Amino acid sequence: GPMDSDDLHEWASFDLDGNTYLFDLTFLASNWSCIFGAGCLGVLTGPAPELVQGCCSYGAHFTGKKDRKKVERYVERLTDGQWQFKAEAAELGGPIYKNDDGDIVSRVVDGACIFLNRPDSPMGAGCSLHAAALEAGERPLDWKPEVCWQLPLRLDHHVDDNGHYTYTLREWKRRDWGEGGEEFHWWCTEGPEAFVDAQTVYVTLRDEIVELVGEGPYEQLGSYLQARTTEQFRPHPALRRRAPDGARP
Repeated sequence: GPMDSDDLHEWASFDLDGNTYLFDLTFLASNWSCIFGAGCLGVLTGPAPELVQGCCSYGAHFTGKKDRKKVERYVERLTDGQWQFKAEAAELGGPIYKNDDGDIVSRVVDGACIFLNRPDSPMGAGCSLHAAALEAGERPLDWKPEVCWQLPLRLDHHVDDNGHYTYTLREWKRRDWGEGGEEFHWWCTEGPEAFVDAQTVYVTLRDEIVELVGEGPYEQLGSYLQARTTEQFRPHPALRRRAPDGARP
């Protein structure tokens, strides 16, 4: 029947300050967690946990000039010790450029984003911007390209004929990558391996959600979630796809 849909999500919607907000409760009330460096299989065409690239294999696509300028200000603060490819970036004419399609992107070196430190670097594997932000006691989301801190959340907005805005906050799906998304071996909001946090996404990604929709809608969502306990939600489709005996597929 219709309840057998492979990807059935529950939603909450409410109006606030003249806008409508739609929230993907199935994802926001789930225990998804970024497992970068902890078994993440990456987004290549086969499993590659040993490369520790996470979703950084193809570099970052910037949302525009503002996103680029912001990141470039933080890039200036990166030291040689924090950023494995700092010298190489300078030789290449900077880590960010406009490609042939007119997209602003980070360069890819040795098969992944130029900002990604590899396992053999002094900092260990991970985004140099993310690591440097933490060292500085600042928020990685302020340092990183928008797409990199928003994943796996996605905010869409729609304006109707009367100028009324509806904002939709949901999980990022394969289709959001364009055609390439179907070729990934693994995408983490589909894998039960990533649903391992003790807390819900609503709690763990608080800063990211507030940055996307604002404090008011975040609190409104919180009171709605508190009124329901997570046990009452249908489990996330990724968890329903587990093998019947509880074994990992």
